[in-house]
Amino acid sequence: MRFALTEDQLAFRDAVREPLSKGWDALAELGLFGALVPAERDGLGLAETDLVAVLEEVGAAAVPHPVSATAFVAAPLLAATDDPRLADVVAGRTRIALAGPGGLTPFGGHADLVLHLDGGVARLGPAAGAPVSTVDTTLAAVLGAASTGAAPLTDDPALVAAAARRAGLAAAAELIGLGRRMLDLTVGYVRQRHQFGAPVGSFQAVKHHLADATLALEFAAPSVLAAAWAMEHDVDAERAVDGAVVLAADAAHAVSRAAIQCHGAIGYTVEYELHRYAKRAWALEASCDTGARLDRLATSLDLKETSS
Repeated sequence: MRFALTEDQLAFRDAVREPLSKGWDALAELGLFGALVPAERDGLGLAETDLVAVLEEVGAAAVPHPVSATAFVAAPLLAATDDPRLADVVAGRTRIALAGPGGLTPFGGHADLVLHLDGGVARLGPAAGAPVSTVDTTLAAVLGAASTGAAPLTDDPALVAAAARRAGLAAAAELIGLGRRMLDLTVGYVRQRHQFGAPVGSFQAVKHHLADATLALEFAAPSVLAAAWAMEHDVDAERAVDGAVVLAADAAHAVSRAAIQCHGAIGYTVEYELHRYAKRAWALEASCDTGARLDRLATSLDLKETSS
């Protein structure tokens, strides 16, 4: 089995780059919010594997809007439940954020509705809550958007589980995109930054840092595409998604550390562009609950804790 992008998937990835820089309306014109919606419901009828590269681009751009939550999580769930609000979502007139643990909702300040996936029930309600400070200020997060005030959308365990897996897969893909963006910035910097009469990128220590970061990303990226395939074909999807999220989070974290260190003093300057991507990666990593995912993976593999 070969987990690689097709020409059509690469073309869709390339097509989304310019709209990502232009904003929400441009993405709606491209049809991104209906990508996973069946064609008979005015969508593009694509599959999860078709969106992986696009979600990586969303991550690489550190978009300050709930693009993934709306297009990859909420829209297919609304389509599966025949919700009449789907038309407005596909057209880009309604933005939906995804509630996280403890009532913290990233992009809640930029959303019209909030999707809650808890207790085996999917609920959809108005965006509400008090603004809260986060490491990534572009998240416009709100706190206190409780699911109790949201109307039930479905209690079908299969649909709720699929939505939760899509949320994890979207986070993993975005983390890969963020990692690649940070790596590109760093490689460009060490090529032009000179010390002792030579580019710092020619120093062995810098090469080793960037090689390790590249290896982590290249190892994690195929697992994300494989998880999308597992979801699309319903083959051990939960374990595949958990593995992809853990690998992508570890890779993005490793790249952010290497990127900041290889940039030297400017890497610690919060106004520098690198921090836009590093902080988004840290915020995403924190929301992924990798500890619980590792526990599930251990259980699925029948790994028992041993005392030393």
